[in-house]
Amino acid sequence: MSTPSEQSAVTVLGLGPMGRCLARAFLDAGLRTTVWNRTPGRDRELVERGATGAPSAGEAVAASPLTVVCVVNYDAADAVLRSDAVTDAAKGRTVVNLSADTPDRARSTADWAARHGIRYLDGAIMTPTTTIGTPAAVFLHSGPAELYREHRPVLHALGGTHTHLSEEIGRAAAYDIALLDIFWTAMTGFAHALAVARAEGVTARELAPFAQGISAILPPIFGQYAQALDDGDFSGEDNPLTSAASSMAHIVHTSEAHGIDAGVMRAAGELARRAVADGHGTDGFVRVAELLGRA
Repeated sequence: MSTPSEQSAVTVLGLGPMGRCLARAFLDAGLRTTVWNRTPGRDRELVERGATGAPSAGEAVAASPLTVVCVVNYDAADAVLRSDAVTDAAKGRTVVNLSADTPDRARSTADWAARHGIRYLDGAIMTPTTTIGTPAAVFLHSGPAELYREHRPVLHALGGTHTHLSEEIGRAAAYDIALLDIFWTAMTGFAHALAVARAEGVTARELAPFAQGISAILPPIFGQYAQALDDGDFSGEDNPLTSAASSMAHIVHTSEAHGIDAGVMRAAGELARRAVADGHGTDGFVRVAELLGRA
């Protein structure tokens, strides 16, 4: 297998915080890197490091056999890729879209690419900008396996672990949505916990070590619940839904006593109560996933 430095070139479209980090990693790997951003001036540091700043997106795409797109969402990606100049330049070349959006948008973009003779891979970046180019980075990819293998040497220049999930083009976005669901729900819960704690005279710094302890018990629970759901085992012997619903009610009461919005916890509690009302009070909380998944 060839190394990244033996590949001819790579283009990066989109020079926000993540796009700039991607371009830096390609440069550090010795790749000839062309960059472009809709807002002028963001390529200055990269050009000083050896990148070529393209005057237009079409010229940037034409400069390399592989273009990596990293913008805020697929509306922004479409605004760039679906211009006549870029579409023409991309014919016969490969586009890897690392922008975040929904699985349906990934599929519609792949259909558009196929109609225009553009080879297309979709992907997701699951770690912060600071990890790019390091072993801590995590990338997910989906699309034609042969196309992924062809460009794997260049993509691996971004560091970390790369997983090709499936030839089904929407699979990376599906993982991205599910995993970000965990992240943002957890971050919302943490923000709410800080607000409640402060209302009770507990500082954020005082709470943080105990919050980290709570987060540490979650990984094994995730594993147990995932296995239980796949196996159809909803046993709640250790922590039944009736107990969970009671605990959530306490959080709602304390929050609202301080005038703190408890809408998120009210919604969670309602799910638990629905499951109990359906006769699943002795089941574990994983029953909620089955409830949510019902047609």
